Amino acid sequence: MKRIVNAFGKLNWGKRACAVFVLCATTAMALSAQTFTNLLSFNSTDGATPNAPLIQATNGDLYGTTSRGGANFVCCGETGGGTVFKITPGGTLTTLYSFCSQINCTDGKEPYAALVQATNGDFYGTTFNGGATNCAPYGCGTVFKITPGGRLTTLYSFCSQINCTDGYDPQAALVQATNGDFYGTTVEGGATNPEVPDGGGTVFKITPGGTLTTLYNFCSQINCADGDVPVAGLVQDSNGNFYGTTYAGGAHGGGTVFKITPNGTLTTLYSFCSQSGCTDGSEPAAALVQGSDGNFCGTTGYGGANLYYGTVFKITPSGTLTTLHSFDGTDGYDPQGLVHATDGDFYGTTEYGGENGNYGTVFKITPSGALTTLHSFDGTDGYNPLAAPVQDTNGNLYGTTGLGGANSCIMGGENYGCGTAFSLSVSLGPFVETLPAIGKVGAAVKILGTDLTGATSVSFNGTAAVFKVVSSSEITTKVPAGANTGKVRVVTPSVTLSSNAPFRVP
Repeated sequence: MKRIVNAFGKLNWGKRACAVFVLCATTAMALSAQTFTNLLSFNSTDGATPNAPLIQATNGDLYGTTSRGGANFVCCGETGGGTVFKITPGGTLTTLYSFCSQINCTDGKEPYAALVQATNGDFYGTTFNGGATNCAPYGCGTVFKITPGGRLTTLYSFCSQINCTDGYDPQAALVQATNGDFYGTTVEGGATNPEVPDGGGTVFKITPGGTLTTLYNFCSQINCADGDVPVAGLVQDSNGNFYGTTYAGGAHGGGTVFKITPNGTLTTLYSFCSQSGCTDGSEPAAALVQGSDGNFCGTTGYGGANLYYGTVFKITPSGTLTTLHSFDGTDGYDPQGLVHATDGDFYGTTEYGGENGNYGTVFKITPSGALTTLHSFDGTDGYNPLAAPVQDTNGNLYGTTGLGGANSCIMGGENYGCGTAFSLSVSLGPFVETLPAIGKVGAAVKILGTDLTGATSVSFNGTAAVFKVVSSSEITTKVPAGANTGKVRVVTPSVTLSSNAPFRVP
């Protein structure tokens, strides 16, 4: 039996009773040097309820998914099967693909996760439902590939194995590892045990051609001490290991942070709710982000010093956890993940709370835990953001809200806004980004940026590299001999640009 996904695309455990009240006006601070722009309101036919972060592609545009809406309302009822879309930094949207375009949604339905652009230029992603296997009435989800032009190929349909030992219901983005394969998680399925008949979820590897290997089955330990329900995706460090979270399970039932090797050896680093009242937080549902100091930061949607509202935390690779901030409602609650920006700070969103009621916020938090509310949504500009923003190489933040905006959508018999896309300028300058972020000497690397035409120099932590300017937004190069971990720098006729994060040389 499927765990229920609520209207906002998140697992609903009946613990969000606090979400129904409307917060009073707050005294949250806002930065003066910032500009919020509502780029567009989804209208259902071009998608509805975007759940996932946007990503910037090598062509300079932003790509994303909506979990509902699209062209196929006939087979998918009032909500549609979801879409893949492209949006320019100025707000021009193009729908690339509408899911459930095939009979019985064998092409997938309801993509809740972000896309990842692979080194071959194509995008890879997952759908929570649909696929070729018989998991009536929903389908068990898929892994797909889609070209920048919108041609979709279903690579794998989950529950292809007896008793779904391969897992099902992937809700998180994939990550492409240094070996070229993709790694991800499923919320349910895997080798079952009597405690969790549906399985506790899995970590899997899948090749670009679609060959899937299950690396780990959660809830394989007594009382699910190793974790249960990995909602979030993985992040790979420079040693090749992956780090992630589980929404539930662990020694205290509040979820976990774990490390897993590429061959599937898992170590539980931390179990949430280890403190009285879960003051350390519980129910982490967003991916971790590795900071420049090598430590990881993340969020929990529940718990903290104020019980219901969630936290921002830092954890070392060995498992020492520090709570950086406990939300109290006035500064938002139920945080949806983080992005590490070029100023060294982290930026994120909360699904609820803020000074305009219960619509959610965009916030900044320093590595030491000082939090500033940057924007409180009011409904007309969207509400309930369901993912962290992304920083574009032009310096601005871009994100989406799951609901609200100018256009109405009927979901579950209720009339909601279909969601929005927005940008937020916080006076951060342009930079470059590498694809991938980790690579050995000789590995091919794409450098994303803005106004790269005429670039005269590329270097990896001071070591010069041979390069080719493909377009104003893309440079191709290889990791030069003698390079080690550090910033990538690109010199153009007008400015010297540094990468937003150190390029990691294993």
